[in-house]
Parts: sequence; C-alpha cells; structure tokens
Amino acid sequence: MTPPDASVAAPLRQPLQSDLSLSATVAGLVAVLVSFGGTAVLMVQAGHTAGLDAARIGSWLGSICLALGLGGLFISLRTRIPVVLAWSTPGAALLITALAGVPFDQAVGAFVLASALMLACSVFGWIDPIMRRVPAEIANAMLAGVLLNFGLGIFTRIGEQPVLVLSMCVAYLLGRRYAPRYAVLAVMAVGLAVAGAAGQLQLRGIDWQLTEFVWTTPAFSWSAFVSVGIPIFVVALASQNLPGLAILQAAGYRPAASRLVGATGLLGLLAAPFGSHSVTLGAITAAICAGPEAHSDPQRRYVSGVVYGLAYVLLSVIAGAVAVFFQAMPPALIMALAGLALLGAILGGLAGAMANPQRREAPLITLLATASGFSAWGIGSAFWGLAAGLLAHAVLERGRQAA
Repeated sequence: MTPPDASVAAPLRQPLQSDLSLSATVAGLVAVLVSFGGTAVLMVQAGHTAGLDAARIGSWLGSICLALGLGGLFISLRTRIPVVLAWSTPGAALLITALAGVPFDQAVGAFVLASALMLACSVFGWIDPIMRRVPAEIANAMLAGVLLNFGLGIFTRIGEQPVLVLSMCVAYLLGRRYAPRYAVLAVMAVGLAVAGAAGQLQLRGIDWQLTEFVWTTPAFSWSAFVSVGIPIFVVALASQNLPGLAILQAAGYRPAASRLVGATGLLGLLAAPFGSHSVTLGAITAAICAGPEAHSDPQRRYVSGVVYGLAYVLLSVIAGAVAVFFQAMPPALIMALAGLALLGAILGGLAGAMANPQRREAPLITLLATASGFSAWGIGSAFWGLAAGLLAHAVLERGRQAA
C-alpha cells in the first residue's frame, strides 16, 4: 500500500512529538466520537438482520475499527496529511435491508468483490469514467431511497414508546441547535437515560467480552453481488470516497487520489472475511480533522489523523463489548437513534438528487424504486432503483438532445 503525497507537507519533517498539540488531539477524538457513535448502532442492527450472534457482530465492528485505525495511522504518519478512514454509514444503513434473506457467507463474498472492484478501479484508472456514467443525482437518489425508511421509522416507533422516542427527538433538536457535532451523542445519552429509568435496558446476565475476530469463508453468488456488492461499491465511491477527497483538497492538501482510494479497497479486501463491509475515506470526520480548528498550521494537522487512528485501534479491542451493549437496548431506542443519526444523510441525498431542476424525473424514479423495497430474482431494491434511474436518465437525456 503506497501512501499518497501532499503538497502542503513540510520539506523538513519534524518528529511527531514536536508537532503534537491539544487542538489536533481533541479534533481527532471528536471525529472518533462523531463517526463511531453515529454508525455502530446501524452496524448492530444490520447484524441482527443477517441473524448474526454477538461474536460475529463484534468481529464485524472490530475488523472495521482495526482497518480504519491501522490504515489511517500509517498514511497520516507517512504523508503528514490528516487522512481519516471511515466505515460507510450509508452502506451500513443499506445493509439493514439488503442482508435480509442473504446467507452471511455470500454477503461476505459480496463485500470481498466490492472491495476488489474498488481496488481495481484505482489500479486501472476507472474511477472517473464510472462516476461520469453514474450521475450524481442518481447516486444521491439511491442513497436517499435506502435511508428514507429509517427516517420514517422515527415516527412509527412513537406509538410504541412515546416517552422514549419523543425525548430523543427533543434531545436531537436541542443538540442541533446548540452543539451540532454532538447531537447524535446527546440523543444516545438521553435515550439510554430514559430507557434505564424505565427498566428497559437488559444489562443483567450479559456476558461482556472483548472482540473475537471470527473468520467467515466467502461464498460467491451472482445475486448477492448484484443486490449487496454493487450498491455498497456505488455508495462507498459516490458518498464517501469522492467527498472525502474533495474535503482534503479544499483544505489545501493534494493527495494522490487513485492511491488513496486504492488503499481503502485493499484494506476492505483484507478485513472483509472478518465481516467488514467496506473501508472508505472519511467525509464529515475529514472536515473535523483537516480544518483550521485542528491546528492553524496545515502541516501539523496530521496529528489529528494519528490520534484518530490510535483511538480506532483501541476501539477494535473492545468492539465485542460495544456490540453486546447495543444488543441490550430496546428496539425502539435503536430504531429512533438510527433514524435521527441519518436525518442529515437523508437531507443531503434529497438535496443532491433534486439539485438540478432539469434532471429531476430520473432521480425521482430512482428514489421511489429504491424506497419501495421491490426485489426480484434475489436482487434488492437498491440495485433496481439504480438501474431504473439510469434507464430513465438515458431515455430523457436522449430526448432532450434530440429536442
């Protein structure tokens, strides 16, 4: 794995201890809290959909954390860029529905193929051509369609546990008003407090355990690759890797994009047999670590990436305990937490899908087909929504060109 270079790196590099700063350390820790707190619950819910036990869910979480930590730590130290790797939150949300009825060994095979495809796109220079053929509006509409039911789930759960869910909604609104970065963490804290007060946390009798990395031999099937692998690949590339590169460039860094994307594919390929669905570049977390809040000197912001990587390596050891903890939560709490954590992603997907007034029909078709839950021949709605949107886009664009 050859790390990318940065145009802002200092010609004469100082030792790490000389570049340490409190602001960069805090930025790295905040990025970990924001990324882990908002996504771990989705991973546990996806694991439940796949019928996994606590050990395999812990292995899923732990393998991703270890890949993010070691990969980001290595690249940040070598390049002096604040490179933060992430697990795809939209991808985790997609799996909650896509894994239903798919044997987990076939799902792992789809994860392997998706990561291999990402690596191949980097090696052979296919990234830009692929993205030119998948309009941003269509990719955003597919993402919004996948996530829409999670937003609706907030309100369907109000009837089951009104006090719990409404208190979490209030915490979200107040958090977004006064401390946007910590809104999801505030929602989790309030939800746990209310559920604990009502005696709904099933913590007694739980066998707390550290992470056990469980190997799953991949099994390859066409239906699993099409319904799981391709949507994971498209979401990872369009919603994580490309925005992550754009944020680094906006901060003044010039990483070798193909090498960086290739590194995510290689790490995902290595971690997939232990349950990891994908490794991507961070987007929101990259903005935290690469921005001026991390450090006024861009050449010293890489420390935030180093801290971020170290924290994730430590989290990989206790990921099994985290999985057990989330399993003790009531279903309404998990559903509401997932929906509130994804409101920003839903909004971003809808805004991106409808950004161009002249190209709204095809994204709308993609959104409706994906959100419908339609499946055929063992292939889920995310693929059919993407296919329907691309077909509509081709027909309508040809009509506009003819006109």
